[in-house]
Amino acid sequence: MGQTEDTKAVVRRFIDEFVNEGDESVANELLAPNYVRYDPDAPGGVQEADEFKAMIDMFGTAFPDGDVHIEEMISEGDLVVFRGKERGTHEGEFMGHEPTGETFEITGLAMHRVEDGLIKETWANWDMLGMLQQLGIVPLPDELTEMAE
Repeated sequence: MGQTEDTKAVVRRFIDEFVNEGDESVANELLAPNYVRYDPDAPGGVQEADEFKAMIDMFGTAFPDGDVHIEEMISEGDLVVFRGKERGTHEGEFMGHEPTGETFEITGLAMHRVEDGLIKETWANWDMLGMLQQLGIVPLPDELTEMAE
């Protein structure tokens, strides 16, 4: 396997085994000690490894059937980018909201810097507004118009 395939395999394993299955030992193995995640939905736009692991745990509780599916993955040098879909059913408390039983499906992009087999940085952007709208937590634009009338 070349460097490109090796870095892709690290990211794919991270998504499959940690994000989707919740195996924190995989995160402990694959995240660099100084890991940083940049995400506009994170408090302050930045998360360290422990904060990101706690977020994945919270998502796993709120959406036990949650799944990130990698649609396409590209790698160049130490960077791996993927375009994906995330889906799940709201069955547990999420950000102070009781379960709605609604499902969501959103798209997102993530870029990871992989060095020496460890993920050092992530830049992620997922359609969280779309998710909250699909769950009925945030009104859709047409619902806002109706509310204003």
